Parts: sequence; structure tokens; C-alpha cells
Amino acid sequence: MNRKIKVLIIDDSASVRNTLIQILSLDPEIEVVGAASDPYEAVSMISVNLPDVITLDIEMPRMNGLTFLGKLMKQHPIPVVVISSVVGEGSETGIRALKLGAKEIISKPRIANQDQLDEYSIRITDAIKASSMTQRIRIKPMKKEQKENVPVNRPDQPITAIQSPKLHSEKIILLGASTGGTEVISRILKNLRTDLPGILIVQHMPGEFTKAFAKRLNTESQLNVKEAEQGDVIQRGYVYIANGFNHLQLMMENGKYKCKLEMGPLVNRHRPSVDVLFKSAVKFKGKNITAILMTGMGADGARGMLELYQAGAMTFAQDEKSSVIFGMPREAIKLNAARMIGNPEELIKWLNTTFQ
Repeated sequence: MNRKIKVLIIDDSASVRNTLIQILSLDPEIEVVGAASDPYEAVSMISVNLPDVITLDIEMPRMNGLTFLGKLMKQHPIPVVVISSVVGEGSETGIRALKLGAKEIISKPRIANQDQLDEYSIRITDAIKASSMTQRIRIKPMKKEQKENVPVNRPDQPITAIQSPKLHSEKIILLGASTGGTEVISRILKNLRTDLPGILIVQHMPGEFTKAFAKRLNTESQLNVKEAEQGDVIQRGYVYIANGFNHLQLMMENGKYKCKLEMGPLVNRHRPSVDVLFKSAVKFKGKNITAILMTGMGADGARGMLELYQAGAMTFAQDEKSSVIFGMPREAIKLNAARMIGNPEELIKWLNTTFQ
């Protein structure tokens, strides 16, 4: 039998600690081995019972979470799930935590009814399980002959951005990712031409942080990156990040592709869901759609990618070696839904040379 995932909780709020203990203790795959009120108390607990995953608050007395996270990643890189109450402009602090090495970020629980408790339980337990997989699990690679690989030549320098006027996009690129996705998305966007078709991205992330994530990407790349809004006309050279409170879908109105946001229930335990985005594009001409599935736990996006593949779309799945978690792309590959398999550098080269 696989042993349980050992979790240490660090939060200065006794009520939050108790809520997390209550939620995590109900999952048979998780064991809470300690609950500390601040990083100093946590250090002694770590030395006694080394956890597989740490949940970490950001705003705490004596030492804030970001300072502790930075020290931990240098001295003892245990997977960390940041659980934060920062919102608005402060949500950029949460994005900084991901850059410092946190595997996942979750908003603090606001539980008013059983449905909210159930949904939050799914989000936090999945985040912990995904984070634990980044160290403990490696999956055997698929056989190479199953799928065509993209060219292995990699660009030594980012391809020079080509300036183009704002025009609505006649082709669409869809991308889905989960654990490990924030950094790989950043790497991809930094190296793409600015005249590519519009890109819609679903990154599993709470709604409190998606606007800050989009803002960070916009400053890092030469593309125009924004959080998707209802009715946004999809333009070339633009990237639309799914709002974390809603599913993102592709729609067409008056001959133009647009963004559609819809609350809806969790799909594949996620909102936004990659499958929702991918399946919304199946009704359009396959030759106009490119679907990309990157690192992440579970199978979100795999079924939708298969439907797009069958409709004639170009589909790409990240390979095992470059994935933080080879879960979502692996499921797509198992379904024979990926026309191409490769790493981010190969994807960048393909996108920059394919769309002329």
C-alpha cells in the first residue's frame, strides 16, 4: 500500500488551522502530522517529522510566508501549497510565491454552506496531492512510435517579435495547464511572436489570483496579456487568461471569435476547466484550432483534446521529461489525442514557424 501524504499546516489563525485539519483528516490519502502558528514553530516540527507537503499562509507575525518560503526552498525544498487571503493588488504577492517555488496557490476558505465546503475540500486536497507528486512520482514514458514528435531543433534566442495591427483572429490557439503551468506558460509567452493567433489559456488557479497572473505575464512578454472578460473579441497578438471564478469558452458572434465566461459547476474537479474550453471549440473548423495540453495532475483537457483531434484540429501534449507532473498530457497521449508530443522549447519553435 502507498503511504499517506504527510502534511504540515502553517497558519497563524487557529480557526483556519482547525478547518484545514478537519478537511484533510477526512481524506484517506492524507495525514496531518502537525499544525504550527508560525514558521519558527514549524521548523522544529519539520525536524521531528519531515512532511511531504507544507501548507503555508503568507501574512503571519514574526516571519511572513514569503520570507520563510525563500529560506525553505534554499535549505529544504519541500513542496509548498500557499493558502492566502491576499486579494486585489495584494494577490500579486501570491504570484510571487509561485515564482519563489510554491507548487500551488489556494485562497483561504470562505465557507458559508456545505456546497462551498465540498468545493474547497476538493481544491485543497487536490492541490496537496498534486504538490506531493512533484517529488514522489515519475511515470514511465510512452513509447516513441505511438506519436509523431516535433522537431528537436531549439531556438538559441527568442524569435524577434513582428509588429502587426490589431485584427480579430481567424485562427485560435488554446492552452491548458495545472501544477507547474505558471512558469512554463511564462517561458512560452516570452518567446512567441506578437502576430500569432489569439491565445486562450486555462491555468488552474483561484479567481483571486488570475488577474495578477495575467498582469505579470503582460509585463514579461511582448504579447498583450489580459484576464479574459465576457465578450472579449479575440485578436491576433493577444492572450486571454481564464478568470479563475468562471469557465472560459470559445464562441463566435458576428463572424468573430469571442470569449464567453460562465460560472457553472466544477468539471473534472476544476473551475475553470480545460475540457470546457476545448469542447467549446469543437463546433468550429478544426483547421482553425490548435490545442495544447501542458503539465498537471489528473485528466482535465484530455477528452476535449480528443474531440478536437477528431474534428481536425492540431493538438500538442507536453512530454514527460519536461513536465512537472505528467498527468494531463499523459492522459491525452493515452487517448491518442495528441498529434505532436514535445517540450516547451519545441512548442515555441513550432508555433513561431507554423503561423505565417
